[in-house]
Amino acid sequence: MKKTKLSVFTLCAALVLSGCSSMNNKTKGGLIGTGSGAALGSIIGGLAGKGKGAAIGAAVGAAVGAGAGVLIGNRMDKAKAAAEEIESAQVETVTDNNGLQAVKVTFDSGILFATGDATLSTSAKAALSKFAANVLSKNTDMDVAIQGYTDNQGWKNSTAEQSRQKNIDLSQVRAQSVQSYLLSCGVASSQIKSVEGLGEANPVASNDTKEGQQQNRRVEVYLYASQAMIEAAENGTLK
Repeated sequence: MKKTKLSVFTLCAALVLSGCSSMNNKTKGGLIGTGSGAALGSIIGGLAGKGKGAAIGAAVGAAVGAGAGVLIGNRMDKAKAAAEEIESAQVETVTDNNGLQAVKVTFDSGILFATGDATLSTSAKAALSKFAANVLSKNTDMDVAIQGYTDNQGWKNSTAEQSRQKNIDLSQVRAQSVQSYLLSCGVASSQIKSVEGLGEANPVASNDTKEGQQQNRRVEVYLYASQAMIEAAENGTLK
């Protein structure tokens, strides 16, 4: 076991030294979709996803083959490229619970919502409409997870604990607002697997500045391989 772990670490180190971050999803998918896929995928995903992989996707219970990883990576590359065409969306590569490549799309609340509100702006609706039409509707075999976040600012006349809970509640409503609008754009409810508000958790910037708070008030949408996609990839029929 120690030898196996060392081999995985050594391989990842070699990838990093040779420009791991410059690889596309198809290339990384082939490396990740092996017997050591989950372990290596977690390491690479952490590097590609700015330090943290994505806790998304139901574990399939067995390592996905290298060939399947390549096919899934290729599809994720295409979905990522389409998402990058959307104004105001930040797009990254992460890994799911199976060590497979996934796509993370972040919308910040300065574009999506007014401070303390969960009502979508006109510009937000335009961006989400394009996201639904150009990305989600063309990748119906990808599952979707939506996560809402806030900054750590307190609420008037509330204790610290009450403020934390109110931030969780607000982030949940914001995530649900995004879900509802995507559904109104024709996205199938069965494609959206989870909608969660996480409040102040997992900040991506310092809450000590207004700019950092702005970055932390965000909604993240994850695209990851569904069970059907994984099975099609394993069978060699995924296009």
